[in-house]
Amino acid sequence: MGKTRQVGRTYRRLAAGVMCGAALAVLTAVPAQARDTAYRAPHWELKDSGAAEVRFRGLSAVSRNTAWVAGTAGTVLRTTDGGASWRNVSPPGAADLQFRDIEAFDARRAVVLAIGEGEASRVYRTDDAGATWTESFRNTDANAFYDCMTFFDSRHGLAMSDPVDGRFRILSTGDGGRSWKVLPNTGMPAALDGEAGFAASGQCLVSSGPRDVWLATGGGARARVLHSADRGLTWTATDTPVPAGDPARGVFALAFRDRTHGLAVGGDYTAGRPSPLAAAVTGDGGRTWHSATIPPPAYRSGVTWLPRSRTTALAVGPTGTDLTTDAGRTWKTVDTGSYDTVDCAADLGCWAAGEKGRVARLED
Repeated sequence: MGKTRQVGRTYRRLAAGVMCGAALAVLTAVPAQARDTAYRAPHWELKDSGAAEVRFRGLSAVSRNTAWVAGTAGTVLRTTDGGASWRNVSPPGAADLQFRDIEAFDARRAVVLAIGEGEASRVYRTDDAGATWTESFRNTDANAFYDCMTFFDSRHGLAMSDPVDGRFRILSTGDGGRSWKVLPNTGMPAALDGEAGFAASGQCLVSSGPRDVWLATGGGARARVLHSADRGLTWTATDTPVPAGDPARGVFALAFRDRTHGLAVGGDYTAGRPSPLAAAVTGDGGRTWHSATIPPPAYRSGVTWLPRSRTTALAVGPTGTDLTTDAGRTWKTVDTGSYDTVDCAADLGCWAAGEKGRVARLED
């Protein structure tokens, strides 16, 4: 298959098997004894998903009460009561698919992406809370392998594939994911040798505002972030300081709180390998990236800004959760539970999900 797609597929084979900023900052400021006795710091509270055999890498936080998760064995779950109960709303006949991204518009409408070679890459949409699903895209190009998707609003969205013919491939929808078309690649820079995306958390393709979108890469000689200001028609590529040069290394997830301020996290997903300098920040829309002064101590696959905060964000990975209260310059580990993806809703409802059916909500 060639080195160009080795990074994404090697990773996928291995991987398959609120609170305001000030309140979260207390997590790092209150002594341990005080936290245990007099203060209950914001923390992840596990919610019983009833799906211990599933690894959830797709997550969409609608609110503190409503969230959707998607994962292995074609599984999609939905809660509308804050995680007290979960409904299995998986598309019929999808048990052989690997869902890695889900984008929900509300409690009833959602779009889910399955990853894989050829026809394993598919998109489904529901308008009735998962009671029925419509397959809106099935990849017929054996050279394409879709990783992530993002929506600018309830109608306009994009999905991305590992490079085909030397360039990342972009799908576009203008009707909320009911239909898709491949965009021309004339405005896409050439991919590096071995470069691809990581389908680790649904955050290798993210957007902010009505037209800006960013794409994270790894596996090549340099870990890059590509940016488009016209909904995916033309792109510019920028190197990041996140280590690369190996199929397991690169930028795994991005988060932008507006069209200029962004975070990148990643590292080396291979268990036991160090991941130095595995976080970076930008203040100019991704034209330049700078290493975090104190990065997370290990590989991280998901990241999100907290709503209503200009400085606070969370990053997650298999070895823990990290908090920044200075817009990504420094990070501190605040939890050691395993999560692959994290997302916050506008009402400060923050959720995380990962292996063994783990789903959690951030609680006071």
